[in-house]
Amino acid sequence: MRILFLDQFSEMGGAQRGLLDLLPAIEDRGWFAQAALPGDGPLVDQFRSRGVDVVEIPCGPYESGAKSAADLLRFSRDLRKQVQVIRQIVARNWPDLVYVNGPRLLPAARFAIGRRVPVMFHAHSHIPDGAQMQLARWCLQRMAARIVACSMSVAPLGLSETVIPNGSPDLGYRERAFNTWRIGVIGRISPEKGQSEFVDAAAVLHRQFPQARFVICGAPLFAVPGYYNQVRKEAERLPVDFLGWREDIDSVLAELDLLVVPSKQEGMGRVLVEAFSAGVLVVAFPVGGIPEVVTDEETGFLTKGVTSEALAQRIREIIATDPRKLRKIAANARCAWERSYTLDAYRSKITDLMQQTVSDWTAERGTTEPLQRKSPQR
Repeated sequence: MRILFLDQFSEMGGAQRGLLDLLPAIEDRGWFAQAALPGDGPLVDQFRSRGVDVVEIPCGPYESGAKSAADLLRFSRDLRKQVQVIRQIVARNWPDLVYVNGPRLLPAARFAIGRRVPVMFHAHSHIPDGAQMQLARWCLQRMAARIVACSMSVAPLGLSETVIPNGSPDLGYRERAFNTWRIGVIGRISPEKGQSEFVDAAAVLHRQFPQARFVICGAPLFAVPGYYNQVRKEAERLPVDFLGWREDIDSVLAELDLLVVPSKQEGMGRVLVEAFSAGVLVVAFPVGGIPEVVTDEETGFLTKGVTSEALAQRIREIIATDPRKLRKIAANARCAWERSYTLDAYRSKITDLMQQTVSDWTAERGTTEPLQRKSPQR
């Protein structure tokens, strides 16, 4: 089976790491992968290093959240080129399945292939209500696409989504003493990820717990660096270490006692289950798909509000908690990872759904050979 992966980014966010996680399972099944990605970047390098043919497709960059008039003009220009690229790939290699890993390429997929090839769409984040949601729903309906979502919170399309949570490799569980505190946030640095709220909470906590240390691991990636510079300025004269972007998340987590997830919107948060695997306590804002993963005082902690004050108060309560209870919560989280969030489970469920999508598509057309076969061209 031949899979064409379409992604709207070439940087390495959580959705892109999830895409790379699938490649070993694709290879194990004897399938062939090809990708269309925008420009150069770490994701392109990773695909090519694994022998995957990558075709460049124009896609932005655009502002996150609400789009400006300039973004809309750029999108219209890009769309025509995207359709041409996808049509050329289909004409040359005719995939058995097109796997769209972000909503920005849905219109191009719809106009390039329609219903000639089965389509899967992976929803990793919230699509804003209004025109963007309407466009995404229209494209998915027109393609009769199979939808997989990382959580119920990002599956409001009303189109029979299958929820498959993100998975994590085993990052090496280690029991903590919880008598000294290294507290960190990991991920893309942008306003919706809440690093500014984390720094505000650190300023409050530093006065009461001067021995505590704080870590910000990440980079701006898809955004302009203005917010990052703001966070750096707010953190001046505080014990906050900026680690930059790190691929060795296991090493970063190994040095933490508490992971903070102060996102103001979050599909699920892959880093949550990475922390579960490693035995790192988690405290998070109760937004998006986070409460689907974190059960307060059972597998982690949720704040009472979405503010820096609520975050500081919850961390203060965690530090004051009996370490034996904290170790029990960390152990519960590890059990939850083993039960529901392993990388093997994620790979198996996604590739099974790929196979089922193609099987259902062919069955509806009454043939076991739905596509015009051509040898893949590298």
